[in-house]
Amino acid sequence: MDDANMDDASLRDVGLQEPTFGQRLRAAMDGYGPLCAGIDPHRALVESWGLRYDVDGLAAFTDTCVEAFAGHVGVVKPQSAFFEVFGSAGVAVLEGAVRALREAGTLVILDAKRGDIGSTMAAYAEASLGKDAVAPADAVTLSPYLGFESLRPALDLAAQTGRGVFVLGLTSNPEGRTVQHARLRDVSVAESMVAGAAAENAGARERGQLGSVGLVVGATVGSAVQELGLDLAGAAAPLLAPGVGAQGGTSEDLRRVFGDALPNVLPSSSREVLSAGPDVGGLRDRAVRTSESLAALLR
Repeated sequence: MDDANMDDASLRDVGLQEPTFGQRLRAAMDGYGPLCAGIDPHRALVESWGLRYDVDGLAAFTDTCVEAFAGHVGVVKPQSAFFEVFGSAGVAVLEGAVRALREAGTLVILDAKRGDIGSTMAAYAEASLGKDAVAPADAVTLSPYLGFESLRPALDLAAQTGRGVFVLGLTSNPEGRTVQHARLRDVSVAESMVAGAAAENAGARERGQLGSVGLVVGATVGSAVQELGLDLAGAAAPLLAPGVGAQGGTSEDLRRVFGDALPNVLPSSSREVLSAGPDVGGLRDRAVRTSESLAALLR
């Protein structure tokens, strides 16, 4: 598979006007493997590459990642906060990276975890997903803890523009349990998020396709999916799984957590892959080998 544009063309050939994000993501996972490579330029990583922790160092770090990943992995996830810390100059670096990756046919998930209500949520959605956005991503992470329906402006805009969202569903931080495991009328908060995604993906599920409303489920949540009775496979949702590699997530964890939903899992690795820098070739090789090993696991 040469690039995502080839995928789009082949998908249109089978009678669709435009491929959905879920279709493009499935094509990317089939062509390049399931790895979502993170770009997390936090201070320790930048300095470990022998770079100064300033805007110039940020730009050098990011350019290396883009050169290594673009066209060689299917999905890249920049963490917005590590760019925002440098103000407008840092955001400009992020925007340049998003444009360069997408021009190479690599899908970009902006890890921003936006969440608000009304016109503010609509503005967040326009900034990340709108057709007139400065550097729109293919998908953005969202926080639904003002209620799943508070995300409606982003859900609707993503559907209109052929983009996607990833809703925080079940995170691995210890504090997450106090919210996500809480129950109202015997339904846990996490279960309500899975149900919300499933409803949004109903059409894709009926067609046997991957939906465009994904869920973030930590690779190290242990038995929580089973304890809470979450039907991840039935949601037809792409499942972004942070925590693989340096954060301790193993192949056994992925199988235990996701079960029959494994084909929809997009494992995210940042620190372990990025530790192979600053050499572009070494970084690219680590990412490709990681993706190949994950593909073998998730078959």
